[in-house]
Amino acid sequence: MYIVTVDKSKCDGCEECVNLCPSEVFQMQDGKSEPVKPDECVFCLTCVEGCPNSAITVTEM
Repeated sequence: MYIVTVDKSKCDGCEECVNLCPSEVFQMQDGKSEPVKPDECVFCLTCVEGCPNSAITVTEM
C-alpha cells in the first residue's frame, strides 16, 4: 500500500496526473488534484514524473 499526497501549494490544476495515472487515483476538486483512490496506486510513479510542479509524492507504507 502507498501514500499518495499532493502539495496543494504547488499544484496548479494542470490535470497531468489525472490524465497520466493508469489507475485513476486522482480527480480534480476545487481546481486542484486530489488522490481520491490512493488504494488503487500501483507505484508506477507516472504522476510524480509527469507533474511539472513536483507537487506529488508517493511513498510506501
